[in-house]
Amino acid sequence: MSPNRLNGRRARLEDARGSQAAEHMLGLASKTLDLMRSGLTMQGCQGVCQLLLPETTAIAVAMTDTERVLAYEGALAADFPPGSPIHTAGTLEVLQTGKIGMFQSRAEGDKGSTELPRTVRGGIVVPLNVQDRTFGTIKFYYRSPADIDRSQVAIARGFGQLLSTQLSTHELDRQAELTAKAEVKALQAQINPHFLFNTINTIAALTRTDPAQARTLLREFAVFYRQTLESTEQLIPLSRELEQTRRYLRFEHARFGQDRILEREHVASGCGDVLVPAFIVQPIVENAVRHAMRDEGPLHIDIRADADDGDVVIAVADDGLGMDEAAVAKLREGIDAPHGSGCSREEKGTGIALRNVAERLERFYGFGSGIDIVSKPGEGTCVTLRLARTATHDE
Repeated sequence: MSPNRLNGRRARLEDARGSQAAEHMLGLASKTLDLMRSGLTMQGCQGVCQLLLPETTAIAVAMTDTERVLAYEGALAADFPPGSPIHTAGTLEVLQTGKIGMFQSRAEGDKGSTELPRTVRGGIVVPLNVQDRTFGTIKFYYRSPADIDRSQVAIARGFGQLLSTQLSTHELDRQAELTAKAEVKALQAQINPHFLFNTINTIAALTRTDPAQARTLLREFAVFYRQTLESTEQLIPLSRELEQTRRYLRFEHARFGQDRILEREHVASGCGDVLVPAFIVQPIVENAVRHAMRDEGPLHIDIRADADDGDVVIAVADDGLGMDEAAVAKLREGIDAPHGSGCSREEKGTGIALRNVAERLERFYGFGSGIDIVSKPGEGTCVTLRLARTATHDE
């Protein structure tokens, strides 16, 4: 075989090995991502240790948080059960400094480093860092210091960086979830006291004129506020959000009269099952009742949910007083304002509610989601919510 052909064959073999190695590492990264999806849990960390041990020459792999052992796989596992406290100086040093540490016993027959289990002669401790904070460690134990070469250090460091990146993703998701919950609680805190006062007064009046309706409204009122005040940790079906909206309108019907607010719904097939954050439709309908009603005549409110090119679009339209372009522009400006910026007295309520809804739509559904407002004086207002990439497709 000619030298050129031989070199070409070697190059192809090296490319194939490199491709296989890259594919293998991508597979490991994908598996560890699934295991770390909930953060540093004992079950997930045990799975990571089992997965990574065969990838090194280490005889054991362990993971900790900042206080205790979370998982241990390999030799001497019985000596380090999950949940046992961290008392080794080496691990505590890595947790404090946020830098990788390498340890080895001092001499044959010596008790060795306080970091290392008995019969283990070397170890690498890698911090799991998220930004400037160390959340835990992953540790690799070796039978001999000679086993800790550059390759093993690079592997340990690489796995530590991989797990740190995945912990960062989990922490971002956790912070986003906490922020979303805080926004819901802020929206809950904005429950209109006038609505509360007026509804209670309406029910009190009905106890004299129509006791049966008063009892029905009181039960509905209890359900309405229980669902409003309860924890909203999970997304709910759109159908449930619309049910809560209809419940709200029953109180307004009792207050203003059945013929003063006429609501219609059209929900396209499959859209009612789409999961949405609570309080994205009801506050918009409440805004229409509070601000769009004329002194006389009915207010028509149409709610539609349709699929649109892979998105779900929810539109709340009324034929009430409407707004001029300046008022609409001010609302849009409030929606786009940075979180936590102030609002004028006129914008409070309507503007805050719309901005809260817009922020949560973007948080849950990402780019392409949000709110649009169209209004004309004397003709009414339409508020459109777009939930990107949520439409289901019938096969």
